[in-house]
Parts: sequence; structure tokens; C-alpha cells
Amino acid sequence: MCGIVCYIGNKPAKQILLEGLKRLEYRGYDSAGLAVQDGKKISWQRAVGKIAELERRVNGMDMKGTSGIAHTRWATHGEPTEENAHPQVDPEQNVFVIHNGIIENYHTLKRKLEKKGVEFRSETDTEVLAHLIAMNFEGDLSQAVRNTMLQVEGTFGIGVMHRQTPGELVVARRGSPLIIGVSDVGHFVASDVAAMVRYTDQVVHLQENELARVTADGFTISTVQAKFVERTTETVEWQAEDAELNGFPHFMLKEIYEQTMTIKNALRGRLEPGEGVPKLGGIIPVWERLMACRHMVIVACGTSYFAGCVGRYIFEKLTEIDVEVELASEFRYRKLNFPPNTFIIAISQSGETADTLAAIREAKRKGASLLGIVNVVGSSISRETDAGIYNHAGPEIGVASTKNFTSQLVILVLLALLLGRHQKLSLTEGVEVIRELESLPVKLSKVLAQANHIEAIAQKYHKCNNWLFLGRKYNYPIAMEGALKLKEISYIHAEGYAAGEMKHGPIALINPQMPTVAIIPEDEMYEKMISNIHEIKSRKGPVIAIAVEGDQKLKGLADEVIEVPRVIDILNPILAVVACQLLAYYCAKFLHRDIDKPRNLAKSVTVE
Repeated sequence: MCGIVCYIGNKPAKQILLEGLKRLEYRGYDSAGLAVQDGKKISWQRAVGKIAELERRVNGMDMKGTSGIAHTRWATHGEPTEENAHPQVDPEQNVFVIHNGIIENYHTLKRKLEKKGVEFRSETDTEVLAHLIAMNFEGDLSQAVRNTMLQVEGTFGIGVMHRQTPGELVVARRGSPLIIGVSDVGHFVASDVAAMVRYTDQVVHLQENELARVTADGFTISTVQAKFVERTTETVEWQAEDAELNGFPHFMLKEIYEQTMTIKNALRGRLEPGEGVPKLGGIIPVWERLMACRHMVIVACGTSYFAGCVGRYIFEKLTEIDVEVELASEFRYRKLNFPPNTFIIAISQSGETADTLAAIREAKRKGASLLGIVNVVGSSISRETDAGIYNHAGPEIGVASTKNFTSQLVILVLLALLLGRHQKLSLTEGVEVIRELESLPVKLSKVLAQANHIEAIAQKYHKCNNWLFLGRKYNYPIAMEGALKLKEISYIHAEGYAAGEMKHGPIALINPQMPTVAIIPEDEMYEKMISNIHEIKSRKGPVIAIAVEGDQKLKGLADEVIEVPRVIDILNPILAVVACQLLAYYCAKFLHRDIDKPRNLAKSVTVE
């Protein structure tokens, strides 16, 4: 949600800022703006809609400065209008502020400011920041920002310029990520490394309640209590080409096809085939506690939550650990009573998901140990958990998660296998799981090879307004994830159900215009799924089966069959979900949707 880009250096800032904004488009936004300082004045512009509209407006403007701030806004306080876009300014246009997050005591602060005669020109909570910083400014911009931080409650990542202090930017964070980039053309600050990856792979992550004064030559980091902090740079794994389409029409399709490689990346260096035991260096700090663990709670949101739901079945199969899965957005509102040696596993693609962060902080207060599964090195969840495992999936630009989901499933299998081998699994069982994991990229390629067949199915059914996805056991969460993908990018109503629940309500909806996607591997649930399909067909409902290749029974029963290679039951979800991803993608394509940037959605949900 929203995006921040700041630059100060020896190059013209306008084009660098616009380029950075374009690389953050996937995060979700409805307006954009930028401000550039040339040492004498600050030139600025805002626009509603796509960044292309902002670019059209600034192209004719005199913006020759080498420092500036830019922002994409996703409307919270106030509609998406030019007045509500960022930067927000004080009445004298001295202070320019961009802001991700929500100021929770905004109304209280606004009333106090209005009593002092301040007139507000927008509906945003961000404008409060501009006024407060202007009132607190006495020549030291860092101190003005620091004093303002002490007055506001809520979450924020902010970038600030002041007309009277050219040559410096001040940025600060509380709950909303900010990253400083160090390069030979100057310094960057962004909410996402994608905005700066073309220029540098050397970054520093701001931590909670820290601010930084950034100049062309360097930066200093301090706390809100004015204590200076030393922090070395980290090298990010991503490359500039990772955020390019490379010949694909959409990032989502590119990322679907990248899964053969991202699964390899999730496995690379982590397998000991001869021992049947994975190596997970990230959990070494908590290994003794993990060995004593008999109760886990997985917390996550959205697609990551469905990964956790699959993970529960995997842990039950491979370990002796009891596992619960909780929506992070509900977790902290429950009365939490953890048994001794409980581990909380937080799953998040970005590592910045606000509800998941809140959940692990509440769990920490209750004495649980914390483990993170995230894709972004240095992210908040990776820092606030006791230990963790990285996906190594690279940047995921499409809003609808694909490759991160399958990476998360692979990592959950690795973790469960590691613990299971120390509990109950034999060498033979461990070796079999590793052998099957190693076969996944090749088997996944066979699913991708059916893209034309899946596209033809999507063309046949994409005009149907309601879909049902059914699965059992490991594939029940995949039914929910398949339905979510279809909803997210095609705007078709879809529901994912445990197939055994079909007779408890959903069967009333079955009709010739409602396709059912049935995930039906040849496992212990096979005959029960066959019965479900018969029930649907007897009511003239079309069935699209995702089945094991060579299944002759289904070819005479289902209307359409998408074949996936045979694999052990705990890994079938990884193959089945790719078929669901392709089906959703092609339905959205035929409906002419904005596939990579679906309406109302953001890639990283950093506010509650």
C-alpha cells in the first residue's frame, strides 16, 4: 500500500523519482506526486490516476534539482483527489511531506491545530504532519521531525523536505518500512527496494522509531530519543532485471513460469539426500527450543494463510507437533494461552504485513517463541522473530501472489521434514521426501506445458459469474487459494470449500452456469472426491478436474481435465495450485482485467 521514493545526489532527481514510482506501481495506488528541490525553490506536482498522468504534467515543468521526494497514495483518509495526494504541505509551502501509514490520533491533533488557526486544505491525516513539522521547525529539520514523532500515534514511514534546508532529506519510520540505498550517484530512500535496485544493491533498513538525515554524501541514523545509531549496509539479492517483464505480457504470468526456478532456490543448499534431513541454517538460534516444541501456531494473512493451512496437514503427517493456523488479523483479539514451548510461525511475503506483525508482537508478550518465513531480507518480521527462513524467490511484482506461495509450501515441507526426522520419520521416509522435492521443478514444467490447454478451458468458462473450488485434506486450502486467485484478478465470484461440506449448503448453487474446479489426486480421498463429482454432474454442473496424469476414470466423468504429474500427497498442492494460477490468469486475460494491478488491492498491506 502506497509507495515512497526519495533521492538526493548528483543526478537530476525528477526522472529518478518517476522511474522509482513506476517500479512501485504494483503496490497499489490511486494518485501520485513528487517535489524537487534545486537549492532555491521546491517545485512540485500531484495527479490522480496513473503515474503516466503525473509524468505528463511534470514533463513541461522546470524541475532541475538533484534532490526530491515522491509518493504513490492508496486512499485511506479522504477520496483519491489531487488535494489529498502527496506531498502534503504547510500553508507557507516550506515543509513537504510524503507518508505511508495511518496517524491514529489525527482527529485530536487536527482539532488542536484548528484552534490555533491552522486551515486544512485536504482530508488527509498526512497534512497534520506537515503542519506539526512546520510548527516544530527552528532551523533543525531532524529535530522538528523528532518532536513531531513524539506527538503522533499510529504507523508511518515519512519523507520530509524543507525549503530552508536544501541539501538534506529527513526520513522516519514507525511500523511502515523504509530502506536507505547507497550508490555512487547519491542516496535513495524507499519503502521497497524495487524502487532503487537499478542503481544499488547496498541498503540499510531503518528500524522502529528511527529517523535518518540523508544528504548526497551520506546519512546519519538516530532514534526518536536523539541517540545516534551505527548500522552497516546489507547486500540485496534482487537484480534490476528481476523487476522487468522480459517478454511476458504480465508479471503474473512471468512469475508463474518462474516457479520452476524459485522452487530450486528454496531448496538450494538445504538438502542432504543421503541423510534424508534438510539443512536450515536460519533456525540454528532456536534449535534447542524447536526440538522441545510440541505446539505450533501459524499466523498469516491472505495467500500466506492458505500456505499455513497446507502446512498444518504437512506437520501432522511428518511430525508429532500439534499445529493451529490463525488469521493474523484475528489472532491478537483472542484470549491467548500458550502451552509451554509454543512456537509461533509468521508467514509473510513482504515481511511487513501489519496484522502479522501485530500478531507476533502479541505472541511475544505472551511468552511464545517466534519463527518467520519471509521473502524480504531485513524486513520487520525477519528482525522481530527469534529466527527465520527466507524464500529466496526474488521480487514478486504481480499483486496476486504465485511464486511466493509455492516457495512457502516448500519451506514448510523442509521445516516439517527436519523436525520429523528427529521425532518419528525413518531414513527411508526422509530420503523419499527429499527425492520428491528434487523432482518438483521438472514435474512443475509439465504443468506449465499445459498452458494452452488451460487457456482453452478459461476461454470456455470465463463468462461464468460464479465458480466453486473443491478439495480435501492437503488440497482443501488449495481450493481456497484457487478461488482467491480467480477473485483477485478476474473479479469473478468464487468460493473454495472442503469437498465434504458441499452437501451442507453449496450444493444448492450448482447449475449449468457454475463451474466447479475439483482437485482430485489419487490419494486416500480419491473415492470421496469422485462421489462429490457425481453429485455435481447429476445437477448438470460443469466440472474442471485437476487430476493425476493418466486418470482414465475422470476423463469420462469430468467435463475438462488438467493433468498434473504423480507426486507424494504432501507435495500435490504445489502442482495443483499452479494449474489454478494459470486458470485464473487466463480468465482475467479474456475479461481484459488489469492483471498485475487488480482494483482496490495492494501488494503489501502495511496498515490494518
